[in-house]
Amino acid sequence: MKTFFVQIKCEIGKTYEVSDSLLSMNLASEIYSTAGRFDIMAKFHVDNETDIGLFVNEFLLQLKNVKDSETIIAFKAFL
Repeated sequence: MKTFFVQIKCEIGKTYEVSDSLLSMNLASEIYSTAGRFDIMAKFHVDNETDIGLFVNEFLLQLKNVKDSETIIAFKAFL
């Protein structure tokens, strides 16, 4: 299982619409609104065979009102 986070920059005033779209896709394990350069941070878990770049391009960057994104890949959880 691979874990990664995607920070999403939305068109002005469209953060709630993008968040609703993410929720309806039922792909993210957690979705947060954030302050700063990005409006949303979402956490994802995918199978080891899944190409993260392709996943982000096919599912997230195609969402209406997404302006930009940055992906952060998590290597190991410290529990």
